Amino acid sequence: MAAAAAAAQTPTLISPTVDLPHQKALGVSTSQILQADAEQVAAAWLKVFASKVSKNDVDGILSLLAPDAWWRDLLAMTWDLRTFQGQASIKQFLSDRLAQSELSDFQLTSAAVDKLYDDLAWVRLHFTFETKAGSGVGVVRLVPVRTGNAAEWKAHHVCTNLEELRGFPERTGPLRDFAPNHGKWVEKRDKEKALDTEDPQVLVVGGGHSGLDIAARLKLLGVRVLICEKNPRIGDNWRHRYSALCLHDVVWYDHMPYLPFPPSWPVYTPAMKIAGWLEQYADSMELDYWTEAKVVNARRVPNANEGNKEKWEVTVRRGDVDKVFHVDHVVFAVGFGGYTPNMPKIPGMDEFEGQILHSTQHKNALDHKGKKVAVVGACTSAHDIAADYYDHGVDVTMVQRSSTYIMTNEKGWPILMKGTYWEGGPPVEQCDLIDLSMPILYRKMIHKRITQDIAKADKEILDGLHNRGFKTNMGPEGSGHSIMAMIKGGGYYLDVGASQMIVDGKIKVKSSGPIKRFTKNTLVFEDGSELAVDVVVFASGFGDSRVPMREIVEPDVGKRLHPIWNLDHEGETRGAWKEIGVENLWCMMGNFAWCRFYSKRLALQIKAKLEGILKSEDRYSAPIKWEDEEMNLIPIV
Repeated sequence: MAAAAAAAQTPTLISPTVDLPHQKALGVSTSQILQADAEQVAAAWLKVFASKVSKNDVDGILSLLAPDAWWRDLLAMTWDLRTFQGQASIKQFLSDRLAQSELSDFQLTSAAVDKLYDDLAWVRLHFTFETKAGSGVGVVRLVPVRTGNAAEWKAHHVCTNLEELRGFPERTGPLRDFAPNHGKWVEKRDKEKALDTEDPQVLVVGGGHSGLDIAARLKLLGVRVLICEKNPRIGDNWRHRYSALCLHDVVWYDHMPYLPFPPSWPVYTPAMKIAGWLEQYADSMELDYWTEAKVVNARRVPNANEGNKEKWEVTVRRGDVDKVFHVDHVVFAVGFGGYTPNMPKIPGMDEFEGQILHSTQHKNALDHKGKKVAVVGACTSAHDIAADYYDHGVDVTMVQRSSTYIMTNEKGWPILMKGTYWEGGPPVEQCDLIDLSMPILYRKMIHKRITQDIAKADKEILDGLHNRGFKTNMGPEGSGHSIMAMIKGGGYYLDVGASQMIVDGKIKVKSSGPIKRFTKNTLVFEDGSELAVDVVVFASGFGDSRVPMREIVEPDVGKRLHPIWNLDHEGETRGAWKEIGVENLWCMMGNFAWCRFYSKRLALQIKAKLEGILKSEDRYSAPIKWEDEEMNLIPIV
């Protein structure tokens, strides 16, 4: 199998000696773990752990952890998203944060043995706890660590996650509105959406799924929010893309907060269907949104009515009318790359006599009936568009400039998801905690194994692709598509049929490397070969997410915006779900699953700041080191 390196690799963030706790590394048979009484093991460990925590006994806590342990904290102790690996790093973290976090009241809620492979298993325990600010849920994975002739149960990784602020629960279930409403609801909603008498506390830029998620989370925390969507309708960011667009993630993974998809929902959701769902979601959750509302600018100004406390002065344009709001927080929910097309500049483009467009401009294959089309790119959009062209009788060639990770949905998703995000699996909130309690780089080690399993299952289609000259890779260091998505938001194709079209020769492939130049009617490649075409569609992804943000904020603020996406030196996602270098300016982005989970983490931060629970100096954040502007402000890792 071709294994060319992915375009953006994971930085070397952990020692090459760090490994999974398999039986060879532990010196303990996996059968001993499988035979363990999970409840008994978990209860005994948690009792000692709680005792050590109550005494702020850092060394005592470290004695309960494996030598190469991991600790992921989601707000509970750091007011940030942090990962610490190894005893030295965890010791520094606990020494700095344990006492002031005031953790207490640990209660075991469940325990189970997880067998991942014949040589890899652990006891997974879930627990609740209290912090100075609220209540949390935690996950620990225990393995037996041999010391001398005996083996002691120790944590190989710990997750502490803030779930609720004390005194500010979500207004759901028994806290919902019980008052009857006879004939006044429509008028009430119209007034709420008009925002004639008061400003919102939070303004969300963008009404896609990420904007709706954070608005819903904040609304149920009692925060006034306005979503500003530039399109005429909620969901238009899906309606106005190419007609063949469909989600490639499975339905069980893609639910939105509070309103899961109906049980009859298809496994893979067409774009038009998801567009309608987003619009229905906004209305069902009673979210306040303005459509055809362009956020023109946002700047920090002192507010005389609140003792010159700084607020965001945001100008929103609807038609010819500008409305100015003074809000506490601004959340950018503008999508991967800010939906800013990444259009390469190639010599000769101005001489080409055919049509050149980006995938965001492509709508329907029939627009190019009778033409020879080249789709430049070899990831999801490129495959979708190329398959649509073939289905409509258009001569299409996929131009592959670098290798692609391929996983068939038929074989890959069951290997990845069964037992969690699948039919008959646990509730999605529990799946999220199981999945996202695990440090990202820890998951990367597991996904290296899973990716091998998927490649074996997909061998026939991969061999067929290679025979056609299509180049594949195994993802960053062999870890598949999930980690690649966290690094670059793309670089892969989850196959729903287009790969077989390539194997069958229905979609032609040109994998001659970079395009050197255009002529009047051909593409010339670096190897000297040419391809005659009438239409070139660049499925080349999107640019820097900060571009649309910098069009709105003032230049000095734009320069301070942290890089967004990829992984930092701890293996945490850069920029997303947190402040992005400027007070009370946030970024909300990700796929449906990540937005579902992390929208709550972001909402808790905003609510905590609004209520005076969280101040900027309370954060325990990882340092960001900047390279020069020439390197696009990528932090040194």
